Amino acid sequence: MFTPPVDPATLLDDLSKAAKGADTVEIALLGRAGEYTRFAGGRIHQPQNITETQFTVRAIVDGHAARAACGTLGGLDAAVRKAAELARALAARAKEAGPHTIATSAAAPGLPVWHEDTEAFDAGARAAYASSAMKQNEAAAGMFGRAVTQMAVVNSAGVAHHTLATEASGSMTATVDEGTSHWIDLHRSSGALGIEEAIARTVREATAGRGRGPLPDGRYTVVLGPQAAGELIGFLPDFGFAGELAAAGVGLLTDRPGAEIAAPVVTVADDATAPAGLPIGFDLEGTPKSRVALLDKGRVGAAVTDLATAHALGTAPTGHAHVAREEPPRPVAANLLLSPGDQTEEELIGGVERGVYVQRFWYTRLVDRVTGTITGVSRDGCFLIENGRLAAPVAGARFTHSVLDLLASVDGLGRELRSQPVMNVWNGAATAPALRGHDFRFGAAS
Repeated sequence: MFTPPVDPATLLDDLSKAAKGADTVEIALLGRAGEYTRFAGGRIHQPQNITETQFTVRAIVDGHAARAACGTLGGLDAAVRKAAELARALAARAKEAGPHTIATSAAAPGLPVWHEDTEAFDAGARAAYASSAMKQNEAAAGMFGRAVTQMAVVNSAGVAHHTLATEASGSMTATVDEGTSHWIDLHRSSGALGIEEAIARTVREATAGRGRGPLPDGRYTVVLGPQAAGELIGFLPDFGFAGELAAAGVGLLTDRPGAEIAAPVVTVADDATAPAGLPIGFDLEGTPKSRVALLDKGRVGAAVTDLATAHALGTAPTGHAHVAREEPPRPVAANLLLSPGDQTEEELIGGVERGVYVQRFWYTRLVDRVTGTITGVSRDGCFLIENGRLAAPVAGARFTHSVLDLLASVDGLGRELRSQPVMNVWNGAATAPALRGHDFRFGAAS
């Protein structure tokens, strides 16, 4: 049964009743029911269904907010009482009113987030794809999955939002001798994943990757595949496009507002209205989401905010409130999108006399927030480019480079988009096409 974690029939009424337990309160449900078919070693080895529900409560007394959480509807009344008690204690100790508030009623954008093809992406369909992958590559390993995402927000100011969204995902690693290739994608629609074509391409790339040699240290023209490009744009919020950094005066929005820091072809937005990735039209404070251009045709744009950081900045909230495990509440860019161009990946490669094709990066870490420098390793299907064609395969190589410097050098973007999850962001995705840039440093080049 492809059903949501909590029965939607009476959900908003149940949340509204619980919200009457405090004068100013907001209650949010984050729910997910996922089904996963994992395969490796020539067999499906771990079919798994996972259902998660988390109710978060934020109570406010005299502008001072406190939170509590529970996992079931039955625990909501106690969570509301606890949050209100904590908020009253904070207000009693404070010398002045705090800045916190709740959203007022506003319509969230209606998005096409439920897809019947994902509803039909059942265990049989997923097993057939796993079988196809293993027939084409006996060492293939990966996962195909579908999920129902459920989100609801109710508060004492009359906000009441609820949505059900489908999610389809796939990943696969093919291995041929020492050659490897990796594919990952996700979308609200399973049909958008193009799984059969992705399986065949991944096996071809692993086969071509046999006999790979080391990549000499140096600076290269690079063509980054969609997975590598998506990994890089996921770092942009760390450079000052998250509301708490902007409110603290840290990063690009403070240091270089409106400056042209990337090539004019580069636009990166957090866009809940885009069909790509995993859009949802409101945040867990009940604020409708706005499209926020972090980079707008190469220029420094705006930050994603929640109610608190928007108040500090003196701007309207953009609808990006988020709570992650073991992290304080903060605004998060949850559906990042690098706008595509009009070239194929082959055309991007065709414009390179000598360079490197990078399929993906891994173990990437932030090095310097001011310069936008990160470090990591290239991995899987990576090749030298010679005279506009893929040539010898190369092994993974360490890099330390500024994302901003690379984006400033971009002179071509692909038209095919691919999405990947963002770690520790609920329902988060980064979506990108392939891109071509220059002077990318691998190794210890000066």
